[in-house]
Amino acid sequence: MMILPAIDLKDGKCVRLIKGDFSTQHTVSDDPVRVAAQYRADGASWVHVVDLDGALDGKRRNAALVAAIVKAAHPAKVELGGGLRTEEDIEEADSLGVYRFVLGSAAVENPGLVARTVTRYGARRVAVGVDALDGMVKTRGWREGTNLTDTELAAGLADLGVKTLIYTDIATDGVLSGPSLERLAQIRDAFGGEVIASGGVSSVADVTALRRLRMGGCIIGKALYAGNITVRDAVFAGQWELCFVKNELIPAVVQDADTREVLMLGFMNREALRKTLDTGLVTFHSRSRDALWTKGETSGNYLNLKSISPDCDRDTLLIMAKPSGPTCHTGNTSCFFDTWEVR
Repeated sequence: MMILPAIDLKDGKCVRLIKGDFSTQHTVSDDPVRVAAQYRADGASWVHVVDLDGALDGKRRNAALVAAIVKAAHPAKVELGGGLRTEEDIEEADSLGVYRFVLGSAAVENPGLVARTVTRYGARRVAVGVDALDGMVKTRGWREGTNLTDTELAAGLADLGVKTLIYTDIATDGVLSGPSLERLAQIRDAFGGEVIASGGVSSVADVTALRRLRMGGCIIGKALYAGNITVRDAVFAGQWELCFVKNELIPAVVQDADTREVLMLGFMNREALRKTLDTGLVTFHSRSRDALWTKGETSGNYLNLKSISPDCDRDTLLIMAKPSGPTCHTGNTSCFFDTWEVR
C-alpha cells in the first residue's frame, strides 16, 4: 500500500482544513516546496497535492508553485486535484510535470471528460476523487451536494476506464478520528479497482488497518503536521510490513547494481530492514549472534543501497547495492566464487 503525504495549497501556503470547512483554515507551512522536498527525503514515492483555490472557484493560480513542488518532490510522483474541470486544466497540469490528475467534480458533471482523459493519458495517470458526507457525494470543494451516493458513483467509474479511486469521507477529514473502514470496504467492493483512502488517519495502527483492508494507498495530512506519525513510519507500515506477514526473518539476496553479479545472501528482520532504509547501508540480522550487523562495519567494505524489490510472494528481498570493496570475507568480489561442476 502506497503512502501519499498531502499538501493542500491556499494563497501560496500549505494549509489544513477540518471537514473541508474553509472557516477552519490554518497554515501549517509557508513553504510548500520545502514540505514536498522533505516528504521525498523521508521516503515518499508519491505526493498528493490539492489546489484549494482551484477547488473553490475553478480558477487556477498556483501553476508556478505546483511546478516547483513537482521538481522538489522528484523522483516521487505528484498527483494534483482541485479545480481540474476542463481539458485545458489537465493539459496545464501535464505541462507542469504532474503525473496523475485527480478529477472530482468532473466525474459527476462531465463524465465524458474523465473518459477522454483516460484515453489520452492512460488509466495510470487518472484518478477520480469521490468525496462524500453521510454517503452522499459532494462537489466543488465539498460545498455542493448531489443526489448521488458514493457507491453509485464508484460502481459506474469502471465504464469510464477509471482504475484508481480516491475516497474521502468528509466527516473524518482533518479530525484524526480514524478512517471509515466500513465505508471504505463498501467502496472497494463497489468499484473493483484500486482505492486510495483519504481522511481520518491518525496513527501507524490506522495505516496497518487500511493495508489489511486491501487499500491501494493512503493519503495522510494532518497527522503528519501534528506529529502523530512520520512519513517513514507510515511507509514502513503500509509497504514493508507486508514482507513479514509469514516470517519474522526473511532472506535478502544482494546484487551489484552495476554488474548485476550476485554478491551474497543474508537475512533481515524488521529492524535490519528499517536500518538499511534509514542509513542506506545494507544491514542484516545475524542468526548466530541474534543481533544486527551492517555489512562492512569492521572491514569498511560496505554495501551502499540503491534499491530493494520484494518477490511476488513478498517473503524474499532482492537488494541492489554498490559495494565499496570485496563483499566476501575471503577477499573475493562475491561470496559465490566457488563454482562446482555439474554433470
